[in-house]
Amino acid sequence: MHIKLEQLSQSLQKQTASLYTLFGNEPLLILEAADLIRAHAYQHGYTERKVFTVDQHFDWFDLLYTGNNLSLFGERKIMDIRIPSGKPGKEGGKAIETYCDTLPPDTLTLITLPRIDKQGQATRWFKALETSGVLIQAYPIERNQLPIWIGQRLDKQQQKTNSATLQFLADQVEGNLLAAHQEIQKLALLYPSGILTFEQIKDAVLNVARYDAFQLSDAMINADSARFIRILTGLQAEGVAPLLILATLTEQIRQLIIIRKGLDTGQSPVQLLQTARIWGDRQKSVQAAAKRISLQVLMQGLSDAAMIDRMIKGVAQGDAWDKLLQLGLRLTLHENRNLISMIK
Repeated sequence: MHIKLEQLSQSLQKQTASLYTLFGNEPLLILEAADLIRAHAYQHGYTERKVFTVDQHFDWFDLLYTGNNLSLFGERKIMDIRIPSGKPGKEGGKAIETYCDTLPPDTLTLITLPRIDKQGQATRWFKALETSGVLIQAYPIERNQLPIWIGQRLDKQQQKTNSATLQFLADQVEGNLLAAHQEIQKLALLYPSGILTFEQIKDAVLNVARYDAFQLSDAMINADSARFIRILTGLQAEGVAPLLILATLTEQIRQLIIIRKGLDTGQSPVQLLQTARIWGDRQKSVQAAAKRISLQVLMQGLSDAAMIDRMIKGVAQGDAWDKLLQLGLRLTLHENRNLISMIK
């Protein structure tokens, strides 16, 4: 049975399941959900706890044996099983299926996994977890949801601030939810309950944002020049390979060219997006970018990308990071000729 992360507390109050599976790539949310389940179990008499961390040397027989071995004192127990790789292997998959078929009595089993892709979710062992217990996925907090999430966390410690300051704080911690949690906790230690000013938060919060090349691409297609500069600067500071960044931006430009050419000849936007392999929420922003940016600008962007590639490989002279900045800004600011002239 699937439930949303925000439904977990209410679900626990209604009924304690024998098996809970948490998975996702947000360690903070996984940790908090696991803590909530364990605390609930302790309150209901599950006082014994066995922790298993699965690695390449893990003995799956030990798991099955311990699960079916009743406590000498008749205590309820928690089986805390952690699979960091998300890949139990052939033997592990069969052991999980067997375990799910005969869940041990007086036992609450908690399994934590990283993000599992569609292929992994189609495996028999994962389906067994889904059928036998409660399955909860911890989805990443999207950028547009982050200020709300931060505001909710501040509310829990009786602190508030205005929407502009929440956005500033979100920009400082984007992509690093664990650090965001720590910065919010720091505010509770530094300041009393009540309204927090922008200056208070600015003075207290470090810039701990972490970005990736796909976020940079999103900033480009959304014409968010300030965010493009901030992310590119962050990626450079983190030592991300410029070739990886270039490859991501170049692929995005090629997709925009496909869509722009099709729109200019009257083809269906839906079909064009499918051809360019654009799915989900990105379809709207990519289509808007293809309409906004001329084919001439896009073709020039592809030519600039080829030049940057030669710079990175040492074949041509120039600062690749500076040219990456110019490439992105030309595509985000191309409608404003004065701004374009400033970055040439």
